[in-house]
Amino acid sequence: MKTRHFLLAFLALATVSCGLKKGIEMSKILTQVDPTIGTGGHGHVFVGANVPFGMVQAGPQQIIDAWDWCSGYHESDTLVIGFSHTHLSGTGIGDLGDIMLMPYDPSKKLYTSLFMDRKKQEAKHIYAHLDHSKELVMPGYYQVRLDDYGVNVRLSATTRSAIHEYTFSGDQSAILLDLCSGIGWDIATDWAFEQTDATHLQGYRRSMGWARDQIAYFYAEFSQPFTLGEKELLTAEKTPYAREPESAQALLFDTAKDKKVTVRVGISPVSEAGAKANLDAEQGAPGKRVQFEMIQGQAVYAWMQALGKIEIEPLDATQGKIFYTALYHSMIAPALFSDSDGNYRGADGQVYNSPAGQYTIYSLWDAYRAAFPLMTILEPARCRNFAESFMNIYAQQGKLPVWHLWGNETDCMVGNPGVIILGDLVKKGLYTDKKAALEAMVASEMKEERGLEFIKQYGYIPYDKSEEVETVAKALEFAIADYAVAETAAAVGDSQTEAQFRTRSRLYEHYFDPETQFMRAAAADGSFREPFDPFRALHMRDDYTEGNAWQYTWLVPHDAEGLIRLFGGREPFLKKLDALFKAEGDLGGSAADVTGMIGQYAHGNEPVHHVAYLYNIAGRQDRTCEVVRNVMDSLYTATPDGLCGNEDVGQMSAWYVLSALGLYQMNPVGGDFQIGSPAVKKAVIHLENGNTFTVLAPANSKENIYVKSMKFNGEPLSEPHLTYAQVMDGGTLELEMTAERP
Repeated sequence: MKTRHFLLAFLALATVSCGLKKGIEMSKILTQVDPTIGTGGHGHVFVGANVPFGMVQAGPQQIIDAWDWCSGYHESDTLVIGFSHTHLSGTGIGDLGDIMLMPYDPSKKLYTSLFMDRKKQEAKHIYAHLDHSKELVMPGYYQVRLDDYGVNVRLSATTRSAIHEYTFSGDQSAILLDLCSGIGWDIATDWAFEQTDATHLQGYRRSMGWARDQIAYFYAEFSQPFTLGEKELLTAEKTPYAREPESAQALLFDTAKDKKVTVRVGISPVSEAGAKANLDAEQGAPGKRVQFEMIQGQAVYAWMQALGKIEIEPLDATQGKIFYTALYHSMIAPALFSDSDGNYRGADGQVYNSPAGQYTIYSLWDAYRAAFPLMTILEPARCRNFAESFMNIYAQQGKLPVWHLWGNETDCMVGNPGVIILGDLVKKGLYTDKKAALEAMVASEMKEERGLEFIKQYGYIPYDKSEEVETVAKALEFAIADYAVAETAAAVGDSQTEAQFRTRSRLYEHYFDPETQFMRAAAADGSFREPFDPFRALHMRDDYTEGNAWQYTWLVPHDAEGLIRLFGGREPFLKKLDALFKAEGDLGGSAADVTGMIGQYAHGNEPVHHVAYLYNIAGRQDRTCEVVRNVMDSLYTATPDGLCGNEDVGQMSAWYVLSALGLYQMNPVGGDFQIGSPAVKKAVIHLENGNTFTVLAPANSKENIYVKSMKFNGEPLSEPHLTYAQVMDGGTLELEMTAERP
């Protein structure tokens, strides 16, 4: 009943804003999103309340038990230690979990260990049992009943702030303010708070983890006065990095007359004053705060607007749920990182101002493949802001971002994906200062770090001349970035730079062994490493990154024709490509990221995400259709373990969204959108420029997976692809589907 009233309330909001018919359509889209998809297995997705691309992700916090708790939440867990304001979604490393609040009854405190095995008792924390049947989660809203303490929790969010509503059952109640423990992946190095009056707190949390020096400021307002109770000691002794033993502060409330305590929290990367200004800007001035339901409504409406950019006629209800949940997951990050006045903390620790907005949580090694190409269609204005963010980061740290997290360069993963993405944005006209972009891209590719120094010296990374591991993966990724530089140099008219980096973009040739037809680690004399096992996939201790030779042999998305030539032509290329989906072998050890297997195709990790579309380049669109449909049908489900690998900040989901629309940008630098096999009968994309792009496949079904004929704007297509300009100019792609292989 609560759920029904909840949805009716937002249907009313949508109706007022959009009109009755449009409001009903947007409400239907919202009800198809299931944020619990990906909370089990290895999905690592965020659960809680946020708005598209917002700074705040307010949600439940669990103790990290293992790798699958990277987001701070896993469907298998039945404990919660609080509700924090920042989270990652789908990453393979954990962090954030800043500024945590835990409502409880002080007369019924339950304690659990903060250690992974929950057996050691040197550290403890107040917790409650989490009954998933008493959770309600949807875009922009989270609710749960904590029976241990008789507390009902409701959360919602704006871009830079959150609102908590705790309804207690007892006369004496408490909220624990925890600035220390986070989700267990990072270490709190400094924290402080002050009670500025009977109903307000402000402070900060500084930590060291994946982000080496992260700081989150907060300003909190409570609807009832509180007193400071005893500190809850989390650790008996201080850590080597902290100034004092970790402890959390109890805030005590008299709830004899009013059981409800509303907490409003603004956060900022800059200052407590910035956090307060963010709260005032987004929840109303002091004394004129908007009610929970209004904030809740605004958050849900923001999601309706974002998700409503694509309207589909799915093959069935389950496929529609998978599609819109994937679209939702693709819009959680990158996250805004600047205050309402434009201030943000730069990569050098200094405060800067960006009127357009600075962004963070750049999982670029993953996202350059599908997530950013999808955003260039749905969010071109935001992509311009991303490009400005990239350039700001370059100015502050001397190179474009690799994996940026809350103002920190983590240098996580291999290659220079920021160079690839910026090249794509330049080529699509979404960043117009081409000379400045070229300068940043060249500077990033000419640094003496992470294997680039060996490319400058040898033209590739010889495994026997460096201490670098994962040399094949690093070099292949750098080659794609070199291609991006060459394309940008061509656009600028710099023929010398273009020639230099065009040559470097073909360094993949050094790794191709024509005898085995695999990409292999090469020595300075050109010989290949022996012994060789194409199945071996030892994480961070081998020639490949989270994969093996079977998967990395195809990582030449920028020059598929050149790769085909190395194989000796289309027939041997196709024969080897077919073998990828049939080969079975021992991965040779720990390879947690190598999942979602179809033969040796590992969809649970990103290096193979373009591979199905290589068939198009080799003239076999029918095989593209078969593989794409197989992946969508078998590796994406509407269940908690519905993702076959880490969500990776939108990439896994973006692959599904694009592929379900029948499109995929195989060449990540301004390349054409290859036409595959859509998983919808109709899709209408409402473009930011006012145009409409429509995909029509009326005969589409689970059986009719092949494309018999293609028309664009009524004219037959001789090749299975469209340019970015064609998509953005709008039009209709008509696909005649059949069950028979053409």
